[in-house]
Parts: sequence; C-alpha cells; structure tokens
Amino acid sequence: MTAQATDLLSEALQPELEARREAHLYRSRRTLQGPQTPVTQVDGRELLTFCSNDYLGLANHPKVIERFQQAASQYGVGSGASHLVNGHSAQHHALEEELAAFTGRDRAILFSTGFMANLGTIQALVGKGDAVFQDRLNHASLLDGGLHSGARFKRYQHNDAEHLNRLLSMTDSERKLVVTDGVFSMDGDCAPMQPLIDTCQQHSAWLMVDDAHGFGCLGDKGQGIGASFSQNEVPILMGTLGKAIGTSGAFIAGCDALIETLIQFARPYIYTTAIPPAVAAATRTSLQLVQQEPERREHLNKLIAQFRSGAQQVGLALMDSPTAIQPILIGDDAETLSWSRELENAGLLVTAIRPPTVPKGSARLRVTLSASHTADQVDRLLATLATIAQQRGLPEVTL
Repeated sequence: MTAQATDLLSEALQPELEARREAHLYRSRRTLQGPQTPVTQVDGRELLTFCSNDYLGLANHPKVIERFQQAASQYGVGSGASHLVNGHSAQHHALEEELAAFTGRDRAILFSTGFMANLGTIQALVGKGDAVFQDRLNHASLLDGGLHSGARFKRYQHNDAEHLNRLLSMTDSERKLVVTDGVFSMDGDCAPMQPLIDTCQQHSAWLMVDDAHGFGCLGDKGQGIGASFSQNEVPILMGTLGKAIGTSGAFIAGCDALIETLIQFARPYIYTTAIPPAVAAATRTSLQLVQQEPERREHLNKLIAQFRSGAQQVGLALMDSPTAIQPILIGDDAETLSWSRELENAGLLVTAIRPPTVPKGSARLRVTLSASHTADQVDRLLATLATIAQQRGLPEVTL
C-alpha cells in the first residue's frame, strides 16, 4: 500500500473513530504482565481485578500448567493443520470424548473459539427457506450466525417463551432453530430453560443453548445449565473452554448426526487450524478439576452472595443475576467511565461496558467474580464502591 493509499484510508476512517471517542464509546486494550490472578500487573501497575471470566480460577492452576508443559514437550506447540487434514491429535479426540461424557451427550466436537463454534453450527444447520429465532440479548456470535445463515431471522423478547411461541406459530418453515444463551454475558441472568424446551417441543423446533458462561459453574457437577437437561431436551449444546475451564477453545455436543453434520458442513471447523494439542491436554486436566473440586463452585457462590448483599446495602442498582457476572447499572456512558476510572485510581480494575455491547442507556460496570478471589478482596471492592457512591451520588437508572 502506497503512502497516498494509506493517507486516503486514514482520512476515511478517522472521523468515525473520533466520533466514537467523543461519544464516550471508545474502547482501549489493556496489557497484562502476569497471569490471570485476582491481583495482577496491568499496564505496569498492580491492580485487583474484577473483570476476568476465569470463574473457577483454573487459568493459573499448577496442575493445568504442568500438564500443558508436559504435552507441549510431547506434541509441540502448534497443531499444524485443521482437524480434517492432520491436526486432529489423540489429545483432541480424548477431550471430545470426555466432554461428551461430562455433558451427557453422544459426541462432542472442538472448535478453536466460541465465536467460530456458533457461526459454524448455525450456518451448517439452517439456510434459505429455514427459520432461526433468537433471544434479543444473545451474544454477538449467535446473532451474526443467524444473520449470515440465510435463514429467516426473528428475535424474541428477552427470556420470553410466550413471545417465542407466537413467533413460532407464525412460521411455515419446516426447519426451525431456536437459539439462546444459557447465561447472558452482560446481564448475568439465566435462560428460562423449561419453558423454552416446552415451546420448542410443541413446535418441533431445535433448541441450541450457548452455555459459555454457565459451563463449569452451574449444575450439580459444574456441567452447566444446558447439560442439566437431556440431549432430547437440548439437542445442540455449546460451551467454551476459555472461561471457567481456564484454557481456550469451544465445543458443540449432541447426537452423532449433529456432530457429523458439523464435520462436513461447518466452514469455521473445516478451514481452521486446530487448537494446540497441549491446550487440549491441559483442558482435560481442568475438566477433571471441575469435577474433583466442587469447593471452587461453593466458594464462588458464597462470594456472589456476599457481593450482592453488600452492593444492595450501598444502594447500587444490580441486575437479577445469580451468577458470577454481577453488573452494576449506571446508565450514562460518561458516568460509567468515570466510575471505572475512580475504581482504577483506588487500585481496582472493573470494566465499563457501553453500547453497542449493551443497549443505549444501560451502560454498566461488569463485575465478575472468581473462585480465586477472597472474601477480603470482595469487601475491598464493596468499600471502594461505597466511597465512590458517596462522592458522586448514586446513579439514576431508568430502563
């Protein structure tokens, strides 16, 4: 690209960037100099963080690190190819079998990211002449998968099975796919599983649940909200490995015909290099820890209760979330950024979430808790929030 072409490109793009900055919607990356632990080095400064999705504190677990190192020595660093060429190692295969067993499904298939799993699965299952129905607050990867599938795309009101029922009643498509998050990533609330299952069965629709934020945390054994129901009730189950499991990648679990369909038709699976075998091996260790150490989930649930009780005493506007995702509604974009900066000035990192990630007027601080946090650290967060609320006044939020 010539200098002139670069100038033309910058000239075209810069105004939109400036407009986003002026609207208090500009996003900036932070650089970590340490592992995913509650206290870490961020941009050269030590901060107590409450914005990681490492819900069970497994990303820096010594057993997981040790297994990764051992497997890297045995298998090398990269997988070298896609699963369908020669990148499907014994570690990938064993992990798929263990994920299937853990979720109570016939089979599972690995994807390199959750975004790719959702895109690939939706586009492999529905197309022109079909219909896809999605919760209006679904993750961007689910929405993009539906929009780009070619199917007729409808969004139902958040967690509203009655509205979904009305939409399904009006379609004449033979193939109908209903898609929902299990735990909604920005609100922290859970999908109403049984009403959705009943509605899908009434209309012979397939139900797909993205359990990215529930897998590892919810369920009797950490199997997630989706896997708490049978394969017949939730035939298409998606989970990610980069959150509570602490590694990276994602999977789809279901019946044999579903997995074979994805192997044949899911383009992000077919045309992407497999995750490193060492990551798959480390994930197998993480999956064992999820099952062997239920005290991690127990401690996390105590921290959630502690935070919600303390935040309500301060008078903060919380959302109806029983999960590790505990948003504090601020409303105004600039005010939300100010709260985030005040927290950082006090040595805490809590991310400000603004449109378009969330609807306009619902900007929030997205507090996420981890089993690696202590009760004292949560108390420190609450005390700092109380000080900021006293100094700035409680935000008036109208949704």
